[in-house]
Amino acid sequence: MANKKITELTEETSPQGADLLALVDDVLGTPTTKKVTVTNLMGQAPVQSVAGRTGTVTVSAGDLTDGNFDGKSIRGFDGFINAVIGTTVSLTLSSTDNGTVVLIDSTNAATVTVPSGLGVGFNCSVVQKGAGQVSFSASGTTINNRQSHTKINGQYGVASIVAYAADTFVLAGDTAA
Repeated sequence: MANKKITELTEETSPQGADLLALVDDVLGTPTTKKVTVTNLMGQAPVQSVAGRTGTVTVSAGDLTDGNFDGKSIRGFDGFINAVIGTTVSLTLSSTDNGTVVLIDSTNAATVTVPSGLGVGFNCSVVQKGAGQVSFSASGTTINNRQSHTKINGQYGVASIVAYAADTFVLAGDTAA
């Protein structure tokens, strides 16, 4: 990429690590031009941490090179697994479960409560790893399913819960009555 302004870059033109970016420094009222490589600039970008229910996932600016936030796919990221293990499991979803995989490993029946206030677009997948059947319970919310199912069909079944309107969800996947 030679002699292009940042404003001239398109989706097809991405700066490469060795490309130079011109920066104008005008701290004292006298503009001076400095050059920095894309690699050096990205290396100085701050690291952001996102706290999870059972751990922390750290994402640095360099990790985003495969993604494109303009409606394009983001690749190279694994889903966060929230493992819930016990003989009797009762879990209420929270905002920290958004975009995660909830793994329920229980020998007895388990309940996942879907509360109000999770927000439009909230989504997570629930895996029934154990023999205890997982059921979903609404709390101030509406859970819709094409066949009026409220449970995961059996061990190793997976269901997703998605909020398509405020406090209104769709339960889909390997479900049962």
